[in-house]
Amino acid sequence: MKIAFVGKGGSGKTTLSSLFIRHLAASGAPVIAVDADINQHLGAALGLEEADAAALPALGEHLPLIKDHLRGSNPRIASAGTMIKTTPPGEGSRLLRVQEDNPVYDACARPVELDGGAVRLMVTGPFTDADLGVACYHSKTGAVELCLNHLVDGPDEYVVVDMTAGSDSFASGMFTRFDMTFLVAEPTRKGVSVHRQYKEYARDYGVELKVVGNKVQGQDDIDFLRAEVGDDLLVTVGQSDWVRAMEKGRPPRFELLEEPHHEALRRLRSAADATYARRDWERYTRQMVHFHLKNARSWGNERTGADLAAQVDPGFVLREGVTAPA
Repeated sequence: MKIAFVGKGGSGKTTLSSLFIRHLAASGAPVIAVDADINQHLGAALGLEEADAAALPALGEHLPLIKDHLRGSNPRIASAGTMIKTTPPGEGSRLLRVQEDNPVYDACARPVELDGGAVRLMVTGPFTDADLGVACYHSKTGAVELCLNHLVDGPDEYVVVDMTAGSDSFASGMFTRFDMTFLVAEPTRKGVSVHRQYKEYARDYGVELKVVGNKVQGQDDIDFLRAEVGDDLLVTVGQSDWVRAMEKGRPPRFELLEEPHHEALRRLRSAADATYARRDWERYTRQMVHFHLKNARSWGNERTGADLAAQVDPGFVLREGVTAPA
């Protein structure tokens, strides 16, 4: 199951995504956690020391390796250098699976020990001063999008992505790559301001969207969120002494998290799991191709000097059970 956490800066989406990852790990589920935010805080939220979090290998720095691995023997891709973030898989492409070992995970993922087991953590890397004026953050997240395009996952397997804040999550086709998107919102006008925009994108592309009300202090806050986002409101959570201790770098055992928070996390997982029965791999593949052709026309063909539309394999549908070269 592929799950995204989005929301405005300061909404608490990184905290909630880290709690959800801990919840999954505590149950023994296999998890890949991805920090795709412009501000890289997921590692710290999962308990890494600041120096260890800063030393994590950045996906963007391993793009040549990622492209070469995913290209496999796909005859429609002339070279790894012509692959862009939206390049779809086809016959001969290598695919990624949550529980396997492969060169991409070897280079880019690091284990993080949590209560119940380890998760694999991958990061895009921070937006540095060297990037200013010459790159946008979508060039950083391109490696994540390429990996998601080549990922085959099943039930009870989880890829959890902490997305960049605000509506930037919809600036590329990556927002269509998820089974469930959780929008974290505070009970304020600013906190819910992006919901309408998210809702429009979600409706147009069949994206499953639910709102998680955060920093809720009482019934008035719940009523406000319900009035603003309607039935999209799935759960609300309030203040947590466990989270406060975590933010101080002294997290207790996860089982000591307050029960209302545990219940909220169980409901998030149930909502995500329920989307499995509604998966439509053909639509998923069509959307992948749609955004690839759009990017090819707007900048990819000129950048690579190739006709990237030729990379599309019209007979290929990404789905569970599809075979790929070793």
